[in-house]
Amino acid sequence: MKDKIVQKASNLFLKLGFKSVTMDDIAAALAISKKTIYIHFKNKTSLVEECAFSVFRKITTRIEEIRAESPNPIEELFEIKKYVMDKIEGEQTSSQYQLQKYYPEISKNIKAYQFDKFLNYTIDNLHRGIKHGYYRENLNTELIARLYFLGIHGIKDQSLFPKEKFSPTLLNQEYLIYHLRSIVTSKGLSTLNKLLNANTHDE
Repeated sequence: MKDKIVQKASNLFLKLGFKSVTMDDIAAALAISKKTIYIHFKNKTSLVEECAFSVFRKITTRIEEIRAESPNPIEELFEIKKYVMDKIEGEQTSSQYQLQKYYPEISKNIKAYQFDKFLNYTIDNLHRGIKHGYYRENLNTELIARLYFLGIHGIKDQSLFPKEKFSPTLLNQEYLIYHLRSIVTSKGLSTLNKLLNANTHDE
């Protein structure tokens, strides 16, 4: 029952927002009493925390699958970007805003977990790219990983990149290309150009 509660509550939170959804809403959606929910979760905050981490764990699981399936580190980054963008576009931004505003401690913990995972993924991607000749050998991998993370979050700042002028899809695509062009070898550049040409023809 606990897993069912988390799954249903997560769907409602992502669709309507963490503040907007009440325990009554969740109980009604599951056709159970609030008392049943409180058997598994002491309050709404503990349920929100479990749901937020559950959603992020699912995202990281899929990213790890993409990493294992990708033929090279450059394609890996494009596939991860596509997956993450699909997830973001499929969810209401109000849920992310409400998590930050009404549950700042949970939001802070999620961001710390996200940063740790992202940094490890990016450093590993850089090492594999160097090993297989796609990226230059003289890279400071931890510095570049941190700069990449900073940029990924920086382009979300609408005071710098208003949505009316820069769509999230365009920003993420251009930033990834910008990142890769600064680190690739001639072999990596050839792979990048082939991917970009293939994407252009698919559109």
